[in-house]
Amino acid sequence: MADDWKRQIDRLHEGLVRRDDPTEWVAEADAVEASYRYPHLILRGPVFGLAVQESPASEEWRLIAPVTSGTPQEARDGLNSLLWFKAKDDTDDPGARRELLAAVAVLERERVDELTVLGVRYRVVRGDEFARCGESGLEPPRPTDPDPADGSWDDRRQVPSPDLDFVLAPGREGGLMAGAMRLALRGFAYSGVRFPAGVREDSERARTSHPDVVLLPVGFGVVERDDRGWRPHGVPRPTPHDARRMLHDGMKEFWPLLYEFSDREKAQYAEAAAEFRAAGRANEVRVDGRLFRICRVERMVRSGPDGPESPRPSDLDDHGPMRLHPTMDETGVIHYDD
Repeated sequence: MADDWKRQIDRLHEGLVRRDDPTEWVAEADAVEASYRYPHLILRGPVFGLAVQESPASEEWRLIAPVTSGTPQEARDGLNSLLWFKAKDDTDDPGARRELLAAVAVLERERVDELTVLGVRYRVVRGDEFARCGESGLEPPRPTDPDPADGSWDDRRQVPSPDLDFVLAPGREGGLMAGAMRLALRGFAYSGVRFPAGVREDSERARTSHPDVVLLPVGFGVVERDDRGWRPHGVPRPTPHDARRMLHDGMKEFWPLLYEFSDREKAQYAEAAAEFRAAGRANEVRVDGRLFRICRVERMVRSGPDGPESPRPSDLDDHGPMRLHPTMDETGVIHYDD
């Protein structure tokens, strides 16, 4: 095993040397420094998304929905909507529409993690989300992380997730440190009494059934320090600036409404938001005794002979299948009164 590890690391290093890209070398140096400053991994827990295999002849799975959902059912609901809108907008063939709507009907009543529709395999995929941690807390964005040079604070358009169309193929990491991380995570399993026995058992089985690891694109999130540790606010964003804007808008607009702030609190958070925005690329803000930080968020998906891992029996849902859309017939007519 040790020899296999060394051979794989050597291959990664040879590939990096062969490319001779100064930008990649800077990013590698950044990653090495981060591994010393933030040597520990803090597990947040499972996340879920959707992947597709276009044809039986293809072994390639690619993501069609970000791996950021908190429960398997949230991802299943996403597949429900995806297929319903395909039936509504993407075909005029009654037979194709019937097949799509039949799949929607299954998803309305069953916890199904894979369906083949019109020759395409759809799968709910499971990942794990984690962050690096050191003496100063969770790792903030790195200098080499892509970030818009003149990002807008006022543009509310959503930046596309880097997960979309990402191919779930182990071994495509672009650098030595990413490859080393992938190899190290192959042996990862949930452990410790804080995890129920079923969670630990499923995790151990996954190391054998899905031994390979795919590292997903890095995201950036807002976290808050409290007496129990670091607590996330919202899902990760594609760039540090998107996460900063989420924190700014939360302090200035959304949190005062959501939490019914007093006039004093509204003024405090508005002032903190203005100072945070004026700082440009700040990664921390303190307001009313609270500490918020922009942090790096990493994720992995396990993969086996038949592709990416699906939800495990021990993964919990907070709701079950349900009807999400009006009834549609094979001609595309929508019946709102059914």
